[in-house]
Amino acid sequence: MRTMPPSHPFDDDKLKEECGVFGAVGVTDAASFIALGLHALQHRGQEAGGIVTYDPEANFQSARRFGYVRDNFTSQKVMETLPGSIGIGHVRYSTAGSKGTTAIRDVQPFFGEFAMGGAAIAHNGNITNADSLRRELIERGSIFQSSSDSECIIHLMARSLQRNIPERMKDALRRVEGAFSVVAMTRTKLIGVRDPRGVRPLVLGKIGEKGYVLSSETCALDIIGAEFVREIEPGEMVVISDDGKLTSSKPFEQQASRFCIFEHVYFSRPDSILEGRSVYETRRQIGVELAKEAPVEADLVCPVPDSGTPAAIGFAHESGIPYGMGIIRNQYMGRTFIEPSEQIRNMGVRLKLNVNRALIRDKRIILVDDSVVRGTTSRKIKDMLLDAGAAEVHFRIASPPTMWPCFYGVDTPDRDKLLAAQMTVEEMRQHLDVDSLQFISLDGLYRAAGVAEGRNNAKPQYCDACFSGEYPVAPTDMLAKGFELKPAAE
Repeated sequence: MRTMPPSHPFDDDKLKEECGVFGAVGVTDAASFIALGLHALQHRGQEAGGIVTYDPEANFQSARRFGYVRDNFTSQKVMETLPGSIGIGHVRYSTAGSKGTTAIRDVQPFFGEFAMGGAAIAHNGNITNADSLRRELIERGSIFQSSSDSECIIHLMARSLQRNIPERMKDALRRVEGAFSVVAMTRTKLIGVRDPRGVRPLVLGKIGEKGYVLSSETCALDIIGAEFVREIEPGEMVVISDDGKLTSSKPFEQQASRFCIFEHVYFSRPDSILEGRSVYETRRQIGVELAKEAPVEADLVCPVPDSGTPAAIGFAHESGIPYGMGIIRNQYMGRTFIEPSEQIRNMGVRLKLNVNRALIRDKRIILVDDSVVRGTTSRKIKDMLLDAGAAEVHFRIASPPTMWPCFYGVDTPDRDKLLAAQMTVEEMRQHLDVDSLQFISLDGLYRAAGVAEGRNNAKPQYCDACFSGEYPVAPTDMLAKGFELKPAAE
């Protein structure tokens, strides 16, 4: 039976996380380590997950399921089907492919049998020339099993003339445009690779004497007691043998790093480390910068939980205005316990968030959130606060206005659905019907991320295309469909 996490009005107004990847080699019962790692990465994808392992006696084995890791990869019955000391895993939210109608064939990791043996891959990111690659491969006889852009990598590997899997993967990824952090495996090797601009994260950890792990974030190393070694560099490929030998190469043309700045704002867990910086500290510092840029007289600073919490703490500290949990999140939301009738759907955000009435009554509230996408949730939260007796509601947003879609692995609405693409900040304030609305500036966001001088407009240090409209890699497929880039003079 197909088991899916619930669709919820609160989640529908948030940018969806991309995917999470995890791999392990040189450990007893690799599948258990992978399941724990994927559990720690669940915030990066709640739609489905999969694990592939290899054991000399059982050969390659896989399990792919819809729903949460905790519901699928904790039973002894399932885990016994995944023996071996090497494996990879993936948690997914659909970006490219058939959104909303995902089939089990779209769930990663993907597996291919080559002349020199089998290989499996798991991909975080998005291939921006996948449509053209798919057409070319189909015309040459490839038969696709999924709608995922990631499957192109397997077919490109199959057509390579190189003699081993890592070299075939290099061949394949040189044809790929966009963003990719890939974890792959053969019978004896774990492979990790990042695209030349390093848009998506990937880190290396060590466990035991010969064991290594690869993960999208450091928080997944903590859960299994692995030691953080370093980040995989942009454009780097590491190959780790089951005897603990690690080799590194740079198979791609060197390019300027453009790590996704929204990883700092929202996607990564606050207890992870990105580029040597605590995600929590960066988000707290965003609140500090926001308080400097957009002060307002008020009585209480409240976060929209949970993603707005660190920024709200920073805002309160810098402004001297007390911090309070004016909105409480239901930690046990899970699946709706009754049939979601029209009346229940209209309750919207109230199923997940509730106002702390005693705290906010008659107070001027500064509400700190990570972003405004469509604006539907922001309006509902504002109404909840006013209904509970708030005197004023001031929105402070811990990212610049989201004006452009992402093509590198984030499920962003079309541009005409993005509120900031259709309205000025003042028009948005009127639309949301709040007393004031301010976003952090791009320079302020960069400063919070540790770039003291702010954004280098000639050569931006991060990928911030969702805010600036400046795409570091041309979205080839979308341009072919008529997508218009930001005019140079805009």
